[in-house]
Amino acid sequence: MARNIQSLERAAAMLRLLAGGERRLGLSDIASSLGLAKGTAHGILRTLQQEGFVEQDDTSGRYQLGAELLRLGTTYLDVHELRARALVWTDDLARASGESVYLGVLHQQGVLIVHHVFRPDDSRQVLEIGAMQPLHSTALGKVLSAYDPVAHSEALEADRKPFTDRTVCDPGDFEHLLDLTRARGYAADVEETWEGVASVAAPIHDRRRMPVGAVGITGAVERLCREGELRPELIAAVRDCARAVSRDLGAGRF
Repeated sequence: MARNIQSLERAAAMLRLLAGGERRLGLSDIASSLGLAKGTAHGILRTLQQEGFVEQDDTSGRYQLGAELLRLGTTYLDVHELRARALVWTDDLARASGESVYLGVLHQQGVLIVHHVFRPDDSRQVLEIGAMQPLHSTALGKVLSAYDPVAHSEALEADRKPFTDRTVCDPGDFEHLLDLTRARGYAADVEETWEGVASVAAPIHDRRRMPVGAVGITGAVERLCREGELRPELIAAVRDCARAVSRDLGAGRF
C-alpha cells in the first residue's frame, strides 16, 4: 500500500485550517492547532506562499488563503457551470446532427473533454470525458486557440506534431487558420487529427464575454462533409448550440 506524503498532508491541513474559523491566523496559532513545530509550520507556509496558495499580511504577519487557490476554485466552479448550462443544448445538438458532441476547455496545453454526448444510434461508443485533445489540429483546439490568448500562446509554443498529411504545423499557416476561425466564427478539422474523421466547433463565452470553452461535433468524413466541404447545416447547428450556451452563461447575443 502506498504511503501518504507527510508534507502534503500537512499543507492540506493548513489550507483547511485557514479556510475555516478566523480569516487570518498567526504562525503560533497554525503550529499549535496542527501539532507542528514552528520551524516545520513556517517552512510549509513559506512554500505555499511562494506558490500563491497562502498570503501573509505585511502588518500583522498573519496568514490567509491566497489568490491562486481562489483562482483554482473559480476555475473548478466555472467548468461545472459550463457543463451544467450545456447539458440540454448538447443533447439537442446530438439529436439534430446525428453525431457525437464534445464540450472542451483549455487544460495543460491541450483540450480537456468535460462533457461528451454519444451519437444517437445503436453503435458501440466509448465515453471520452477526461480525454485530452491537441490544440493545433482539432476543431475544439483551434477554436480555443483563436479566441483565448492563453490557448493561443500555448498552441504556438507547443510542438505541433503532424498527425496526418493534412495537419497544419507551420506557425504562419496556423495563424492564418486562426484568423479564418475568428472571421467565420467556427473551426474545422477534416482529417487533420484522425484519418477519416471530421469535426466542427464553435466558441462559448461567459457573462464577461470571455471564451470559456468550445463545443463541437465529430464524425465520419462522409457524414459531415459534402463534396469535400463541411455541411452548412451542421456548421449552423454547432454555432447555434454555442450561442445558446453562451446566452445561458450571461453572454447575451453574439
